[in-house]
Amino acid sequence: MSQFERSFYSKTSMYAFLVVLLLIFSMWVGTKQFSHIDMMLFGYFISSIVFAIGITIRTCSWLIRPATHQVVKRSIQNLKKKERQKRNWKAIAKTAFDNIFLQKFIFKRGIYRGIMHWMIAWGCIGSFAFTFGLTFGWIHFSLVDPTTYQVVVMGIPTLKMAADGLLAEFMYNILNITALMVLLGVTMALIRRSNNHNLDVTQRIEFDLFPLYMLLAVTVTGLILTVQYKFLGGWMHNYMSLLHQITVVIFLVYFPFGKLFHLPIRPLAVAVPMNYQEEVQLDTRPCQKCGTTYSSDDQITDVKEILGVQAFDLSFQDGTYAADYCPACRRKLRVMSQLNMGDPKFTPNGPIQTNNGIHIPGFGRKRADEFYNKEEGDIK
Repeated sequence: MSQFERSFYSKTSMYAFLVVLLLIFSMWVGTKQFSHIDMMLFGYFISSIVFAIGITIRTCSWLIRPATHQVVKRSIQNLKKKERQKRNWKAIAKTAFDNIFLQKFIFKRGIYRGIMHWMIAWGCIGSFAFTFGLTFGWIHFSLVDPTTYQVVVMGIPTLKMAADGLLAEFMYNILNITALMVLLGVTMALIRRSNNHNLDVTQRIEFDLFPLYMLLAVTVTGLILTVQYKFLGGWMHNYMSLLHQITVVIFLVYFPFGKLFHLPIRPLAVAVPMNYQEEVQLDTRPCQKCGTTYSSDDQITDVKEILGVQAFDLSFQDGTYAADYCPACRRKLRVMSQLNMGDPKFTPNGPIQTNNGIHIPGFGRKRADEFYNKEEGDIK
């Protein structure tokens, strides 16, 4: 442990400090030594710092969990292997496009839920990107002449655009566009939760509904601001801007500790096909009992590591582990153990013959027709 690390209460506090330091440094660069700070965004700046600290704390606590730690460790090992580079980047690109950009995993549960989730996710991502860019000074607009703006990114002048042009209108209204996306998604989510009575049993106000209410408050107050200065001549604009800022501050402070935390950690999903599938949906690990392929070597090794760290002893007398067997054989082994039976040879999908002549059906498939054609003396 270095002297610098000893200066902090824990590694998590050290990482939080470094993240804040990095944000302030990036702000120093983006604003040209703090010369372009918009003090109207000071409330957003403070809440964004709290947001960054909260995200760092939650991410650290999430990464030290045995399962997450093992997956991340496996991912780093595989990324370092030269022979896997082509496969790794192909798997990352495909999974990122399918599961993060298109979010196909949600659309598999229904078109309605897919559209709802996609609108909320990308509306939030777009809002975060533009809001943080403005708050930390990573991006600002410089007036070149009375009819021309220039986009300045990290202190570097880039694109020029006409003040009344199409691109400028898009830039002015990008937060309105993302707010409408979130509003549509949240409305669909609230309608679904009010109409689907099966959710009444499992949903909780503080975990499932409060995030939706906060998103609704942020988007509605933000859109009202646009209506006020475009159509009402700025009527009550100061009061509504303060109310909007309060909703955003509460949302950012709550975000790392609620349901929405899954948004920044979702990219880890790309590690699953990269680490555990030699080819998509193809298993390579044979079962110790029946020889059926059911998983990959890396996945089984990681499962054993995770269970070992959590002090789960799922080993058998012959030195094998429960993870070495396919699900069907695993269930049969469990049943035979509960019946105090030995370990006879068996097929994973056939019935279990007990000592008293009563048979227990197989667990993987229905019984074959040949089973019912056997005479009682033929059953062994």
